[in-house]
Amino acid sequence: MRSLIGTHDIVMVTLDTLRFDVAAELAAAGRTPHLAAVLPGGVWERRHSPASFTYAAHHAFFAGFLPTPDGPGAHDRLFAAAFPGSETSGPRTWVFDAPDLPSALAKEGYHTLCLGGVGFFNRRTALGEVLPGLFTEAHWEPSFGVTAPDCLGAQLDRLATSLAAVPAGQPVFTFLNVAAMHQPNRHYLSAAEDDRASHAAALEYVDGLMPRLFELITGRGRPVFVIMCADHGTAYGEDGHTGHRIGHEVVWTVPYAEFTLVAS
Repeated sequence: MRSLIGTHDIVMVTLDTLRFDVAAELAAAGRTPHLAAVLPGGVWERRHSPASFTYAAHHAFFAGFLPTPDGPGAHDRLFAAAFPGSETSGPRTWVFDAPDLPSALAKEGYHTLCLGGVGFFNRRTALGEVLPGLFTEAHWEPSFGVTAPDCLGAQLDRLATSLAAVPAGQPVFTFLNVAAMHQPNRHYLSAAEDDRASHAAALEYVDGLMPRLFELITGRGRPVFVIMCADHGTAYGEDGHTGHRIGHEVVWTVPYAEFTLVAS
């Protein structure tokens, strides 16, 4: 990560509430071809989230605690806020003297851009201002939210406008929180209830917009380092549970990928 700062644009995409099992099954079945084309080896990495709901997970992410590989080991982190005694900051970890990643990248000359999705980014309350408030530029509107069937399309419209306004020589850190998989997602199947199938259909909708996302972020003439993952999963009746903010396997286990895209 150290070698990327300043030379690469950086994009973090959180696919809010996306379950690992659903993401892996759809990739294997060829139902998410645009994502599979950029995933290393065409598959999602299985990881464990540091938290079981959006607000807590993103605070951890922005401090450098991304989802952890599920195998044994110390697992050096990509980036980390400096603090004494850290055991997961290795020789390639970018360690910054700031409380969060957006602030640290801003110090390095990055324009930091947040496109929120779920309610913790809605800027309608003091709580909804906390995470967007870490960024130089932040946007949320109802068309980005969980009840909007084309939420990602609306976010990409905003992304196109925002990126066009950044000077060509300035690197950009873009954070995109995608709300489509979060309940309610039944509208993707015109179903009466949310379930695993409608969750999967939401991911297919998101996959269909990946070419536009990749075109936008690579169109600035810089290579782009992408981190893409879920913040947590969600339950659809497993062991009697519905939703998240619980310590269940389908909540803690998330898909993760990191990859570089060449500038167009």
